[in-house]
Amino acid sequence: MTSVVPARDTRVSLNAAQREAVEHFEGPLLVLAGAGSGKTRVLTARIARLIEHHGVAPAHILAVTFTNKAAGEMRARVAYLLGEEPSGMWIGTFHSIGARMLRREAPLVGRTPAFTIYDEDDSLAVIRRIMDRQKISPKQFAPRGLRAAISDAKNALVMPAEYERLAMDPHARAAASVYHELEATLRESNAVDFDDLLLLPVRVLRENPARLAEYRQRFLFVLVDEYQDTNRAQYEFVTLLSGEHGNVAVVGDDDQSIYGWRGADIRNILDFEKDFPNARVVRLEENYRSLPPILDVANVVISGNQERRGKTLRPTRSGGERVTAVGALDERDEAEWVAEEIEARLTTERDLARRDVAILYRTNAQSRALEEALRRRGLPYRIIGAVRFYDRREIRDLMSYLKLVANPADDEAFARAVAVPRRGLGDTTLDTLAGVARRARVSRLEASRREELLGELRPAARQALRDFAAMIDRYRGRAQDASVDELLRELIQEIRYADHLRAEGPEGAERLENVQELVDGAAEVVADEGGELGLTPLDHFLQRASLIADVDRDDPNADAISMMTLHNAKGLEFPVVFITGLEEGLFPLSRAHDEPSMLEEERRLFYVGITRAERKLYLVHARSRRRNGEMLPSIPSSFLAPIPREMLEERSTIRLRATGRSVLLTTPSARRPGSPVRRVSADDIDVSASQLAPSFVKGARVRHPRFGSGTIAELGGTGRDTKVTIDFDDETIGRKRLVVAYAGLEREDD
Repeated sequence: MTSVVPARDTRVSLNAAQREAVEHFEGPLLVLAGAGSGKTRVLTARIARLIEHHGVAPAHILAVTFTNKAAGEMRARVAYLLGEEPSGMWIGTFHSIGARMLRREAPLVGRTPAFTIYDEDDSLAVIRRIMDRQKISPKQFAPRGLRAAISDAKNALVMPAEYERLAMDPHARAAASVYHELEATLRESNAVDFDDLLLLPVRVLRENPARLAEYRQRFLFVLVDEYQDTNRAQYEFVTLLSGEHGNVAVVGDDDQSIYGWRGADIRNILDFEKDFPNARVVRLEENYRSLPPILDVANVVISGNQERRGKTLRPTRSGGERVTAVGALDERDEAEWVAEEIEARLTTERDLARRDVAILYRTNAQSRALEEALRRRGLPYRIIGAVRFYDRREIRDLMSYLKLVANPADDEAFARAVAVPRRGLGDTTLDTLAGVARRARVSRLEASRREELLGELRPAARQALRDFAAMIDRYRGRAQDASVDELLRELIQEIRYADHLRAEGPEGAERLENVQELVDGAAEVVADEGGELGLTPLDHFLQRASLIADVDRDDPNADAISMMTLHNAKGLEFPVVFITGLEEGLFPLSRAHDEPSMLEEERRLFYVGITRAERKLYLVHARSRRRNGEMLPSIPSSFLAPIPREMLEERSTIRLRATGRSVLLTTPSARRPGSPVRRVSADDIDVSASQLAPSFVKGARVRHPRFGSGTIAELGGTGRDTKVTIDFDDETIGRKRLVVAYAGLEREDD
């Protein structure tokens, strides 16, 4: 291999700021790398230059990042630049580097080098055992919630004794009691949990000065990627290793710090010069990803934050379409419009593939309507970073109840439903019941009803099974004519499923949103398709849900539209991006307005979403959205307000334009502080494209496309959420309750 040539060739392709960061040798360096500014190129070129130009041995270099994918890419690029693998250099994630260090230092933390790393399920099992020993009730304190609290403490470097002193409420005191015993229990099993891979290396370095000195001599140059995402333990690890020689180069973007909710501290990057006073600061502002109209919007949006170093992204390409801001009627209309627009672009742009399109949203619960809209059009999709809506644990829990109500012989549904939430029935009891049912050749639900089959079980277990069976039978009777959303609401309340999820801590809150989305979706399904003869509302709902859940699993490399939360989009890029649900209370989340730092993190998350787009960006918001079973009005996100009108192409869906004589334009320009509310009369609406809905009154004669003629018996709700109860002339159909917006009704007296 010829020396210095690879590094010299790399430098030729660098811009001035990138070259400054690569050529910096000794001393601290902070690289503020804007989105799409080529930070990976800078990191790898810098490593290659240290080795080729300055003669630094690879074994003296430590490079740390956050994902295995990023670490693998970094290693491959460095090997390409050098013409060979950098033998002896440590490149990896914080957790993999921590594990590697702990293998070497295992005796210092009471382990052997063969220690086991526990995953989440293993960790929960340990916590449950400790809770059992300490007589801490899992009904009062969910093991998952206690684990989350202990995880937060470890990542903040809060040790058990300190945590115990700080514990002020019953949940914190329960977590402190478990945390106090956890380390000894793990040590006895020669195991560590995932958080220990950060905590224990810091302990080794703090408590063993000789070992710290050796590691500082070993790693003379430390490089850290995504520094804005470091938590307390990661920050301490970096500063301990590099604090003496100061040869630390950190690369990150304070404008993309979006993980404060899991312990990341933006002050680590904002205060870098306080830790390293002689640091050189380099800003990478040339963007190689997005076209100018997208970057113009990104720069305006992020300028609203106060807690930032300040930089402006500059495009390296010219041209491009304006960003499109779209108003929709509700989340269903939003989803239909997005699917239709994707279909249109795929048809007209031959160079655009489905894999080039991404749909982003703030919460996982928003995926349901979007998934259904894509499926109706036969557009394949894949969800990144999350399971499909109907495969999520909390949805599967509740669906198991509905399946059992619809089909009492479904033993698989019984096994899941009877176990969640726990009702005092252990695995031994349920195994015994399964054996009894098998021998009697009846379903498990039927066996639960029959006292003569339960003699092997203790009285409390027999009563719990009888109560469960009676509950299912009661809902089976209700399901003959009740709507599915009503059934679900009653069921969730009766089994106290919301309390069950809340006990899990922060993760439970998002699961609860998914549960509400299931209820909202159930309210739409039957009304949407006008009902289907021979099926109860519950049958119809389960059939529809099964078809969606049974879509073939998408290959990660398949030509499919990508769907994900904005958090999961970080680090990715797509030619065409839709950001949906841009409404106050949803994005930003309503609670963010109570805490300035959280509001700024929400704005950074929006900025991350914007900068994923390469050539076209859509910003979509709905005029109303179903929340807690009600269709509630929405206003566009406050994040849209500062964007100048000339930067946007403003559009609205056909259904929004057809909502009445006075339509409030849901566009950012209509809501700027100090600007008057702008209304459009019916004369400005394209009525030819969307006829206004007829009015309905009690006693009116109407015709349904499937059920025929009938008379309106009851009328309720307003706007698109208006519902009618109709007595149809055909006695086999009888009385039906329908949503006017979906039913396709016509007045017979018009």
